[in-house]
Amino acid sequence: MIRYFAAPIAAIALLSTTAGGAFAEEFDSRDIMGGGPNFFRGGSSPVPRTTVMYNGNYAPGTIVVNTSERRLYLVLQNGQALRYGIGVGRDGFRWGGVHRITAKKEWPDWTPPSQMLARRPDLPRHMKGGVENPLGARAMYLGSTLYRIHGSNEPETIGQAVSSGCFRMTNDDVTDLYGRVGVGTTVVVLNN
Repeated sequence: MIRYFAAPIAAIALLSTTAGGAFAEEFDSRDIMGGGPNFFRGGSSPVPRTTVMYNGNYAPGTIVVNTSERRLYLVLQNGQALRYGIGVGRDGFRWGGVHRITAKKEWPDWTPPSQMLARRPDLPRHMKGGVENPLGARAMYLGSTLYRIHGSNEPETIGQAVSSGCFRMTNDDVTDLYGRVGVGTTVVVLNN
């Protein structure tokens, strides 16, 4: 039994020692075995999730999206919040208001809205959920709007203004947030 595992482990060790420095730094055997930083193909966020002091006048459990900061806050007890990096809408697609999460989906399918298809007729009409889907690992739908807080298979866009109005997170971060909030959670979008 041991010899069946010895060859793959030896191959991994050989690759990591003989490959160039950049490959060795980026390679993580947990990605193959499951659970590594690229397990969801969302990579790590260029803006690490952290607990911060938060002085807003919002009840614990509220999500506050600050589009100018490109950060999402989940308000906690005792004047604290979890702060996540997000991608926001590009010029002309940023918005503000108060909504509630009306649905949550794991590995959601994606059907681009007609407004997006008018701008980008090259997009697929429907895409099944999965690692290649632009909605990523999780999505939380905001009221009756077309917008969502969702994962992304493009972690390099976190901290950027690139979307059509949705809020992008890494798959790791959106999975964390998804597990902390429920349908009915208030989402305040500040567009200063």
